[in-house]
Formats: sequence, C-alpha cells, structure tokens
Amino acid sequence: MAMKIIVAVDKNWGIGCDNDLLFNLPLDMKHFKETTTGGTVIMGRKTLESLPNGQPLKNRDNIVLSRQDIKGDFKLVNNTDELLKEIKGKDNVFIIGGASVYEMLLPYCDEAIITKVDSAAKADCFFPNLDKHENFGLSSETDWIEDSGHKIKFCIYKKKN
Repeated sequence: MAMKIIVAVDKNWGIGCDNDLLFNLPLDMKHFKETTTGGTVIMGRKTLESLPNGQPLKNRDNIVLSRQDIKGDFKLVNNTDELLKEIKGKDNVFIIGGASVYEMLLPYCDEAIITKVDSAAKADCFFPNLDKHENFGLSSETDWIEDSGHKIKFCIYKKKN
C-alpha cells in the first residue's frame, strides 16, 4: 500500500481559499484526471463538497475521511486506522485534499505529485513546503508550461529513506 499526494500549490504553497481551488488550470486538471483515473482517491468532507455538484469523482474509488455521518456514493471512514484497513492491498491511492487530510496523511505517503504555479494567490489553506521538508526531496520536475495565463510545472517529491 503506497499512498501518494496530488495537489497544486502556488508560490507560497497555498492550495485553496474559501473551499475552492486557487486557479482554474485545464492542463493541471487533465494531469490530475489522467493520474487518478482507475485508482482510489481519499478526501475530506469539504473537498467532497467542493467537487462539481458535491459528487464523488467518476472512474475512481472514492473514500471520504470524516467524523461526520455523511452518505453518498463513496466509502466513509472515520479515522486513519479505518482508512489504512480500507486501502490495504490497493494500488494507485491518491490523497486529494484538503489541507487537514494532507497534513494527517503525509507521513504515510511515499510520493507527492505537486503542480507548482508560478503565481501567488489569496489562500487560506496551505500545503507543507516540501522544498524545506526534512522527509521529502525533489525527484523530478518538468519545464514550465503555460496554462490559462499561469506558468506551471509538474514535480515529483519522494520520501527520503
């Protein structure tokens, strides 16, 4: 069981504001969809609510980590122990947000797929700066590309042994 994080961050490692993404980035969304389709996505309740029509993502197993009793076309788990049991033996498991879920599950992840946006936005939640993180190091990155008026690059961070 190897969990991966997937997230887009601004220059300050901001990831969202008012329960919404900071940027509308079609190339990043395409990358997200291609990367996660066919896999399992783990999210918190607020991230679920922020998805189109508040519905789980198609063509993926959706797991919502929440202490609230919510119903929908997804598997609900209430804590990390339940989550780890649920994903045991699964491949392609991606944590997709939000900030508290990322923070809680980062220690269980071997890899972080980070889309860096060369812009700063008004953010009210942040991801840990992996460039300064003691347990993660940059493994690979693409060149900057244009995406809806922003420069982005795709980076892979791996857990250090």
